[in-house]
Amino acid sequence: QVQLVESGGGLVQPGGSLRLSCAASGRIFSLYAVDWYRQAPGKQREFVASITRSERTSYADSVKGRFTISRDNAKNTAHLQMNSLKPEDTAVYYCHVYFSWGQGTQVTVSS
Repeated sequence: QVQLVESGGGLVQPGGSLRLSCAASGRIFSLYAVDWYRQAPGKQREFVASITRSERTSYADSVKGRFTISRDNAKNTAHLQMNSLKPEDTAVYYCHVYFSWGQGTQVTVSS
């Protein structure tokens, strides 16, 4: 198992940027893909981005070209750089590794 803690959420104006972080405990972090999901009020949790152990990335169409996922296995961390944020990006963002989920971090995009 791995324990995950997200951080970096907050309130930002449309067009702004945020950088989310996912800090992991345990030795298996580097062995698995890291995913970011999000859940908006009243909606199902949805896939945002993923990075494999070999750093192959994939993105939801809704964030492609605006979000960038990265990882640093030496520091057991992953990041989600979010640029050109839109109100529809408002959600709780979750980090996922293997069978573990973090507690989430709130991102609110509003003027």
